[in-house]
Amino acid sequence: MSRAAQTDLAVLAALSVSPMTGYALREAILTHLGAFWTESFGQIYPTLTSLTRDGYVSPQPGERAGSSVYSLTATGQERLIELMAAPATEVPPRNGVLLRLFFGNVLGATACRRLVLQARDRAMAQLAELARVRAETENEPPSVHTPYWMITISAGEHSARATVSWADDALKSLDHVPE
Repeated sequence: MSRAAQTDLAVLAALSVSPMTGYALREAILTHLGAFWTESFGQIYPTLTSLTRDGYVSPQPGERAGSSVYSLTATGQERLIELMAAPATEVPPRNGVLLRLFFGNVLGATACRRLVLQARDRAMAQLAELARVRAETENEPPSVHTPYWMITISAGEHSARATVSWADDALKSLDHVPE
């Protein structure tokens, strides 16, 4: 699936939850999907334009002058199902920390230790954010989306805990590496 089709999928899926403006769409993606998916305004607005042109979304005037609230059309719902049924595209990993650690002899153990500690701190921050999102989701009235959202939150938590565990092991290993 192309990058553009993946953006279409993210936008259509978010609009399947509720109609919203482009700005609200970006905020919803950042808030609810940010642990595993991002879309910039530079991706969202052109996508909304093309989805409108193709009849997948319908804009209505928003509260502010010049703003539009986008709703999923019946054709858009069909397109969403088509995109959701397509195989997920796995993007080859690009992890700057692991790239640097693989060639860590160039940096030395002290610099590598800092990289690992920073990765651990980011994972801990992600765990805190996911705990906030989990609590917020648990306090909302249950919906058809809730079990799927909780599964996704759980995946983020598992991933972040794995990073913390890896970092702890890596730090122990670096304790034995001469500078």
